[in-house]
Order: sequence, then C-alpha cells, then structure tokens
Amino acid sequence: MSSKSDVLQGTLDLMVLKTLDALGPTHGYGIARHIEHVSEDALQMNQGTLYPALVRLEQRGWISSKWGVSDNNRRARYYEMTKAGRKQLASEEASWERTAAIMTRFLESM
Repeated sequence: MSSKSDVLQGTLDLMVLKTLDALGPTHGYGIARHIEHVSEDALQMNQGTLYPALVRLEQRGWISSKWGVSDNNRRARYYEMTKAGRKQLASEEASWERTAAIMTRFLESM
C-alpha cells in the first residue's frame, strides 16, 4: 500500500479486543502502536479514531479501565478485556472468519 489505510468499519473493535487479549492490560498508546505494528504500518491509529472506540467498548462492558503509570513514568489509562469482552471477541472472530472465507471463494471464482 502506498498510503496508510482507514480502518474498515466494524473492524477496530475487533482489533482492540484482539490486542488486549494478546497483550493484557495496556494503555491506549500501546494499543495503537500494536495495531500499527501488526498491520505493518498499513493502518495508522490516531486519538480521534482509537479513543472513541475505547469509550464505546467500555460502555458496552467489553473492556474496563483504570489509571496507572506507564513505562516512562507518566499517568495513563490502562484498558483490560472483561469476561463479556472475551465472549464478544470469540463471536467477532468467528464472524470475520466466515466473511473472509466467503470473500476468498468469491475472489477465486472470478
């Protein structure tokens, strides 16, 4: 890709949940950097994209947050997946696997 892509609608929640599942409790900056790293910098996370998603996930009860101190000794909000979030992650992963399989079949048939 020549430019950084926008996140497809509906995928950011899954990427945040998957990141928290992999890394455990993490601050927003760490979540953003992990998503960028895994996407090989094809995706760019900024505060205007990530933080509304974190608020939305917390309101849905899929993540919780608390204040802590980061590695560079700054105050940071750490996010952690809840039990409901783990269930949602499993559901979202299954849904995306089905969608990807359908798209693969479609693209390979043409």
